[in-house]
Amino acid sequence: MGFYVNPSEELLRMAVNSRVYVDKSMILHELNQLLNTEDRFVCVARPRRFGKSMAGNMISAYYCKTANSRPILEKLKIAQNPDFETYLNAFNVIKFDVNGFFSNANKKKNIVPIFTTKLREEFMEEFPDCGIKKSYSLADCIEKIYQKTRTKFVMILDEYDVLVREQVNSSIFDPYLNFLNGLFKNADIAPAFALVYLTGVLPIVRDKVQSKLNLFTEYTMTDAKLLTEFVGFTEEETRALCEQFQMDFEECRRWYDGYKMTYHDKSFELYNPKSVVQAMIDKKFGDYWTKTGSYDSIRIYISMIFEGIKDDVKTMIAGGHIDVKVDKFLNTMTDFHSKDAVFAYLIHLGYLAYDSTTKQCHIPNNEIRSEWIYAIEDDPDYAKAIEIVNNSKRLLDKTVEGDAQAVAEALSAAHEQLMSLQRYNHEACLQCTIRFAYFYATSRYTIISELPTGKGYADVVFVPYIPNVPAMIVELKRNNSTGAALQQIENKQYFNVMDKYQGDLLLVAINYDEKTNIHTCEIKPFIK
Repeated sequence: MGFYVNPSEELLRMAVNSRVYVDKSMILHELNQLLNTEDRFVCVARPRRFGKSMAGNMISAYYCKTANSRPILEKLKIAQNPDFETYLNAFNVIKFDVNGFFSNANKKKNIVPIFTTKLREEFMEEFPDCGIKKSYSLADCIEKIYQKTRTKFVMILDEYDVLVREQVNSSIFDPYLNFLNGLFKNADIAPAFALVYLTGVLPIVRDKVQSKLNLFTEYTMTDAKLLTEFVGFTEEETRALCEQFQMDFEECRRWYDGYKMTYHDKSFELYNPKSVVQAMIDKKFGDYWTKTGSYDSIRIYISMIFEGIKDDVKTMIAGGHIDVKVDKFLNTMTDFHSKDAVFAYLIHLGYLAYDSTTKQCHIPNNEIRSEWIYAIEDDPDYAKAIEIVNNSKRLLDKTVEGDAQAVAEALSAAHEQLMSLQRYNHEACLQCTIRFAYFYATSRYTIISELPTGKGYADVVFVPYIPNVPAMIVELKRNNSTGAALQQIENKQYFNVMDKYQGDLLLVAINYDEKTNIHTCEIKPFIK
């Protein structure tokens, strides 16, 4: 049993024995459907700390012929599946982390000879009768062993894209590219692979790299296909953890939800696994995943000079959704030619979520939204936007006090910041204005747009999740009057949606005059 060739099950055992463990073993069932088919070449692209390596460790332990993984796996969901026994410990496994070799080589050397030597030494020990020579490449070793034993390989290559992300020079990258080509475009050894599982942050680069790896099917943050429910923790899994650790599920949702993905007409609400696990351990909600990286990951790219990018960033900070063409991104770190490419890149990094149904992106949750604020707060182009965010607590206080004039003035300032003159009167702009101006309110309220009430849809509803703050129903009008807005709330009885709420309720009417660009406001306590 080696470290890279036919490794042990120890990493799976440690994961299962952890204080927080979510059983994702049914990914093995999905992969079993791909074994020994044309679809056996899999590339999984996920943000950092989204469980890629943990899944790789489980895949290795399940398929590896020398691993003692049965006692562990028998306790997981996969053991109840009919194909569990068929492929358990059925293959030779090769598993290594490209980033580990790259980091240990001080990021300045051609790493192919380094990991080739390590793996070849293990092949010689593991298969002494196969005649492996010191001159053999990795492809030569695999071919020779398969010819002698007729046992196929499962290969797991973790962080395969690290050289792309690090933008290494050609003296390092080209040999690595040739290595990938020699392994996966080689007809002689293709039958030796039962499954190849690549993981990384980025999908396959769509230029010279794609020509080498075009046989791989990509499972990404924009289209995870049959692996969708394994991207993060599902709502059901997260709710179960909150019950187990006696944590508030709704609060957990506000902090870490937002990666909504669809597969075969089934929608999944997916939660950030790193943050959920740490919140359960620490018994408090906070910024966990974002601390594993730097907000420079956002700042560098949203500072690029592309038409409309700054307006769109402000809109997303306000809770809005932005149209994005994810195919504009070539999956490189250098070819950014549009804001679509920038936003697609940030989707793959996990700083934005993507809805494949609407073809839009948005900031997924409270934790990530805070990171976006950090990213723009020192950028002079966003100075006014940050001023509005900083003033949002005062605005909320003024609203509760009934200061309608202060509210109207704050909304005018927020509205002007959100949209360019060409889009100033966009239908969705008014609701984004509310969310932007009341940025601080997310620390006290769940803010819901277009809430069904039975007789219509309330424009924006603020539902408190802490005590002693009033709920608010906001009705928006254009080129009309605040009186008409209040009358609509009363006529359609929007307040009935809050009939079980025992605290105070404020009715907030806002009118926007397109000719004067002036907002007016009227605030009225609701008397039950």
